[in-house]
Amino acid sequence: MPSPRLSAWRRTTVLVRIAVALVLIVIWAACARAQPAQPPRAALPYRADLIRTARAVWGLNAPVPVFAAQIHTESGWRADAVSPVGALGLAQFMPATARWIARVDPQLVKGQPYDPAWSMLAMLTYDKRLYELAPARYSARDRMWVALRGYNGGLGHWNNEARATGLQQPTREQVDAACGQASRSLKHCPENLAYPRRILIQAQPRYASWGQSL
Repeated sequence: MPSPRLSAWRRTTVLVRIAVALVLIVIWAACARAQPAQPPRAALPYRADLIRTARAVWGLNAPVPVFAAQIHTESGWRADAVSPVGALGLAQFMPATARWIARVDPQLVKGQPYDPAWSMLAMLTYDKRLYELAPARYSARDRMWVALRGYNGGLGHWNNEARATGLQQPTREQVDAACGQASRSLKHCPENLAYPRRILIQAQPRYASWGQSL
């Protein structure tokens, strides 16, 4: 029969081992939470083309993680994606928008939303156009926020909401708060306001290794 002292020592050893295991589990869980999710496998074949095209359109400091996050949000990297409302391809262009942008840029004249190269170039070109129309006084991140809201729901609605604030130079947050107070139906505001949040805040960290983030 083991002595009381030996039994106590064994119990102490077991408790120490359990405590160490629990600490290790807590540390592992904390590290797992600290690491952002990685890009899905479906994104990897497009990485090089997206980086190259983004730099050609936006320059060497192109915020590639934003654009990757946008495709992630739009189609989940499915070149054959079709939305319930008829948006097509990686960047989910509506047919009318695809025809319009094909007239804007000679490189896009073919109008092929299902072609990944065309879709990425069209998205980047449209984003740049919208970004340049956003207020220059805004930060780069806020200008991209405006561009993304424009991509999702039309920059005309955003401009009308900016005027609806009654302010000469409303902030991005003030215009967001005016959603649905002009030409846009209030029922479309939750989706339109969530769109840049899903891209810039939720999905962008996945693609941080792809380039400069906003």
